[in-house]
Amino acid sequence: MCVSEPSPRGTYLVISEALRTRIDEGAYGEGLPSEAEIGREFGVARTTVRRALRALEESGDIATVPGVGRQVAASSKVAPYEQIRLDLQKRIREGTLPVGARLPSEAELADAYGVSRGTVRRAVRELETAGYVKAQHGVGRFVTSAP
Repeated sequence: MCVSEPSPRGTYLVISEALRTRIDEGAYGEGLPSEAEIGREFGVARTTVRRALRALEESGDIATVPGVGRQVAASSKVAPYEQIRLDLQKRIREGTLPVGARLPSEAELADAYGVSRGTVRRAVRELETAGYVKAQHGVGRFVTSAP
């Protein structure tokens, strides 16, 4: 679907309305397409797509979730690192990971959760900041008393 009018002004509004209609129809349950895909579909530059997406964010129709992408605001997902952090916190509170237990390595956690090591690193760093785990250089990360 190319934008029929070559007007540089207001094109982003036409695109944002088309996307809003699709959102209302439930077309984006798994998240919005990438900026590049939207640009190809409408035959416009990425900056025009970004303006359209910003208009949708400002109106509350979509939300950007770090690590996930742009989602329909009503169905915004939790970022993968947050899911990992919450799961590990739950395991610590329940005693599945008792005080003094060594956390699995970043590579093991990345494999278990199906994410990159960077995502795991961020989740574990937040656990360290919150006082759930403590790192021992060259040895690993260990569960401390839950705060």
